[in-house]
Amino acid sequence: MRRLDESTYVVYYDGDLFRAYHSDLAEMPLASVQDLNSNDRKFAYVTWKLSDDEKRLTLRSVDKLVPKETRDSAAVAALLTKNARNPELFGEEIEFRKEK
Repeated sequence: MRRLDESTYVVYYDGDLFRAYHSDLAEMPLASVQDLNSNDRKFAYVTWKLSDDEKRLTLRSVDKLVPKETRDSAAVAALLTKNARNPELFGEEIEFRKEK
């Protein structure tokens, strides 16, 4: 992971390149993640939590909320804000550890 500016990161994971940036909504720490290797470059949304020692990053994907037909960022933001406290919409936690 490399920081480009205050809110944008480039992430290389499992052979794929992603662009990620903060898009917090409704007091929910959220990142918008775009797969730069795919032709359509669609976005995925994940909640994130950084450990106090900043060595572990935990992500949970937003799985069932945003219909594929949704193309307007305002509509996506409204759906995420409305459902921010619904734990059934989020996938399993995935933890990443900082390597030296």
